[in-house]
Amino acid sequence: MVFPIMLDVPAGHLDDPVILINFLLSLLIPGAVNVLAFFLFRRNFVRASLIVSQVLFVLAYLFGLDVLFFLALAAMIIILTYSLIVNSSVGAQAFSNNMKGKGFNVFRRESKKQGEALFDREEVYRKVDQAVRYMSKQKMGAIITFERKMSLSEVMKSGTAVNAPITFELLVTIFYPGTRLHDGAVVIRNDKIASAAVFFTPTTRPLSGKYGSRHRAAIGISEVSDAVTVVVSEETGRISIAYQGELTPISPDQFYDTFLEYMSMVTEEPEPSEETSK
Repeated sequence: MVFPIMLDVPAGHLDDPVILINFLLSLLIPGAVNVLAFFLFRRNFVRASLIVSQVLFVLAYLFGLDVLFFLALAAMIIILTYSLIVNSSVGAQAFSNNMKGKGFNVFRRESKKQGEALFDREEVYRKVDQAVRYMSKQKMGAIITFERKMSLSEVMKSGTAVNAPITFELLVTIFYPGTRLHDGAVVIRNDKIASAAVFFTPTTRPLSGKYGSRHRAAIGISEVSDAVTVVVSEETGRISIAYQGELTPISPDQFYDTFLEYMSMVTEEPEPSEETSK
């Protein structure tokens, strides 16, 4: 990442066309990076940090503040690099345990595997919406994780294999208090409940507010995969969605549309894992 550096040019010389053009060009790359970050990353902290660092970058350029200029430049590079590693699907895939024994190439999009499962996504999502809204109303604690491009086979080993079609009745039954599969998460792969009673490693970073084990587990799996996880609070019935390390509360009336938005991010057609084609 290279920026035109002309800190020896006073701000009053911006009326010179050449200096003005160079100044505008110096804003083009960080501006483009900022727009890209808004599309890729949902963390408000990342977005706000990039904006602040870019404002400082511009002010330092205008007033010839060398130290502030380089500090702002370094901040932008650090924030962007950290975000790419922690938040993006490619970065998470490279650093997660699911990469063990697999090839990795960020410049090559792997071709879709043969035998990809085809199913009515709208019908599946409607069933999920019906079950989540019901459990929210009844204050039934639940955590449902939707596998996407990254395989969750390793983490599913801690649970119980189900491999059954998604239905309202089955989801509600699994999370009914007292059942053997009540604790832990349900993992959904395509149009099937692949596993239940799955335990995720909870996030270790400090969180503002009161969060239970389900919410911490949901954030934990979202930090190391591109999965979308829906959480229903057992205490309040509140619905939340965990994605890329961020937990967002959703009202029951807005859940379906918001859930569709999350599921359409990055890829709309997730590649099935090896188990799906068997």
